[in-house]
Amino acid sequence: MYRDWLDASAHDKAASMIDYQRIYHIGIRVPNLDTAMEELGASMGITWAEPMDVVQPLWTPEAGQRHVPLRFVYSCEGPQHIELLQGAPGTPWNGDDAPGVHHIGLWCDDVPGETERFVGLGWSVVAAKASPEEGYGTFTYVQPPHSMTIVELVDASAQARFERWFAGGSLR
Repeated sequence: MYRDWLDASAHDKAASMIDYQRIYHIGIRVPNLDTAMEELGASMGITWAEPMDVVQPLWTPEAGQRHVPLRFVYSCEGPQHIELLQGAPGTPWNGDDAPGVHHIGLWCDDVPGETERFVGLGWSVVAAKASPEEGYGTFTYVQPPHSMTIVELVDASAQARFERWFAGGSLR
C-alpha cells in the first residue's frame, strides 16, 4: 500500500510536467556579442533583434540578490530562436571561460510552481530573477543533479512582448 502511494506520488509529479512544445530558444554564452552576431548571422543566415544592454536583477545561491550587466540578443527567425548572452564574470552568462550552449528556454505559466516541482525532484536552482523567498521572479534556471543541462523557465506573460521584439519592435 505504501509502495502504491509512492508510485502514485511519482506519477502525479510527472503528470504536471511542463509542455516541451513551448521551448522557444537555445541560450548560448559568448565572450563578445557583436562578434558572435556577425559570425553566426553571416554563416547561418540569421537576422537579429535589437541587442539589449541591461542591468539584470539576478539571484544565485552563491551570491544572493544583486544587479549585473548583461548584453543579449535573439534571432528573429523562429519558432526556435537562438539567444546570445554576454555576461559579466561571476554570472551564469559569462562566456569568457566557458562559451557555448548554456540552456534551453521555454515559456512557463507558473515559474515558481514549476521551479519548486523541479527542486522536489532533486534539481537545483542555478539562478533566478529573485530569491526563492520572493517567488523566484519571472525566470529561473534549473539543473538536474547528474547533468549539465540547464532549463530556463520563463514567465509566459512576456511572450507577446518577445514576439514583437523578434518581429522588429522593441523589447522595452
